[in-house]
Amino acid sequence: MESEKKLGIWMDHSHANLIEYKTEKIEEIEEKVITSNFTHQEKEKSLSKSESLMHNKEQQRQAEFYKKLGEVVKNYTDVILFGPTDAKVELFNNLRADHNFAKIKIEVMQKDKMTENQQHAFVREYFSK
Repeated sequence: MESEKKLGIWMDHSHANLIEYKTEKIEEIEEKVITSNFTHQEKEKSLSKSESLMHNKEQQRQAEFYKKLGEVVKNYTDVILFGPTDAKVELFNNLRADHNFAKIKIEVMQKDKMTENQQHAFVREYFSK
């Protein structure tokens, strides 16, 4: 039987901190932070041209962001998505719509902004229960 691989992802719409949990020990995986490519400057530029264009560009960037996260998530058996915005719910819905993630246990929890140490403590506490 393959051993359980556990991952915590603190995220908002602009970036995600990936925290791997290994039996009472936290390890930051190589791709510790994944960021969305849709910057504030790009948003302003698009908005000056057309609100519709800006909205489409933003949706495309979010889809790319969620796809990158999905590539990481598929290597784990147990994942907790947490953070202050609805980004975690949007990612959860995207993952659940794809049958490739059906065997992965994914949970979502609302959490406020957290320091890196608070994120690590939360992941450690969540997976050790």
